[in-house]
Amino acid sequence: MDRAMSDTSRKTVGKRLSKIALSGLVLGAGGIAALAASGLGYWLGWWQVDTAPKISEWAVYGATLGLVVSMIGAVLARPGARQRGLLLSLLGIAASLPVVAIGVQWEYATRTYPPINDISTNTEDPPVFWDMPNPTEYPGAETAALQRAAYPDLAPLILSVAPERAYALAKALTRDKGWEIVADKPEEGRIEAVDRSFLYGFKDEIIIRIAASDGGARVDLRSRSRIGRIDRGVNAKRIRAFLAALKENAGKVKQ
Repeated sequence: MDRAMSDTSRKTVGKRLSKIALSGLVLGAGGIAALAASGLGYWLGWWQVDTAPKISEWAVYGATLGLVVSMIGAVLARPGARQRGLLLSLLGIAASLPVVAIGVQWEYATRTYPPINDISTNTEDPPVFWDMPNPTEYPGAETAALQRAAYPDLAPLILSVAPERAYALAKALTRDKGWEIVADKPEEGRIEAVDRSFLYGFKDEIIIRIAASDGGARVDLRSRSRIGRIDRGVNAKRIRAFLAALKENAGKVKQ
């Protein structure tokens, strides 16, 4: 048995390492490194906002090539083949897949969601940003029409609690989400906050407006991206999640 194992080991050692398998791993690892660097570099101010997405785009291209090359390498280095490097190929596939998946998700969202970046539960009388550096004007009727077509479910939230209580719940939820509160105006029923994207730290601006309504409170929310012309549905998702959580918290108060 020892002799048989020794012969098998010599055969494995004698096999030539697959350069294709190695290349796939390098491309996959490079894709991860480039994607991470695109975000880190922007956070640290190494490059401007338009450079970071370009780096991430090339990271996805590299990872896609790495995925294909690694799959070819896995075939060439399969058990019984003349080359070795199956483990390298599998590692290359594992390294490439997350970056490729992110790229596919970005492309799908770009093609699926409307080309707008300012979403409001009230498009006729949207909440006004007073404490943000960007202009406060809502984009207008065209954006409102695109929003209604894409997100017909977005509407003000009516709560059966006093406006003061709704404000306290909204403020607490804002803090729980880790948003940076820019304006805290209980006398106006207005909270303005900033949320940052995970990879690049892009700033999105949020305003919460709370007013009395039929013995309860009406909550309007507006969320917009400070940078870029499209948001890939991020602002609408943020509004939905916030209002759902606020409604749940308000329900617990009544119980």
